[in-house]
Amino acid sequence: MKLYDGGRAPNPRRVRIFLAEKGIEVPIVPVDMGALEHKSETLTRLNPLQRLPVLELDDGTVLTETVAICRYFEALHPEPALFGKGALGMAQVEMWQRRVEMHLFFPIAQAFRHLHPAMKDWEVPQVGEWGEANKPKALEFLTYLDGELADRPFIAGDDYSIADITGLSSVDFMKLARISIPDGLDHVMRWYHTVAGRPSAQA
Repeated sequence: MKLYDGGRAPNPRRVRIFLAEKGIEVPIVPVDMGALEHKSETLTRLNPLQRLPVLELDDGTVLTETVAICRYFEALHPEPALFGKGALGMAQVEMWQRRVEMHLFFPIAQAFRHLHPAMKDWEVPQVGEWGEANKPKALEFLTYLDGELADRPFIAGDDYSIADITGLSSVDFMKLARISIPDGLDHVMRWYHTVAGRPSAQA
């Protein structure tokens, strides 16, 4: 088994944080995305979409997509449960993971891909208006999330979950996307400092 990893890119980082929380060690194959190594013949064979991360199992089976890879490891190593416990807990984590991914992670990614000069050869064509349109979407969701975090420690409830991993990666991604967190989001900032302070956040 080996994990093709893209370094600072937020999706590979989400998997590394997940594995660190589980205490799982997987051989890492570094991929220099700045040098477009994710578009190499080897990576294209493994994932024709030319995206990372990519998990290659010992029998040659290939898994792509961040959450799918995390679910695979959750099934193999159920504790600590990062996708929730019980029918309700699992549904709540799924709901919040989806919300954070769609309404925070995705708008930030679109702002980055369509506005950052380093992405001009990746996102063809870059549409600056679309990048700018996504910035307020991310901030609107953060404001909503601030209210939700007023009465619980983590995004999906009392326990740390993959929703927090996606949230942490999203907020850290904002710097690259040149989006600033507004003042006054005290609950978001309390949550952020908590999750960013976990050892796994350094993965």
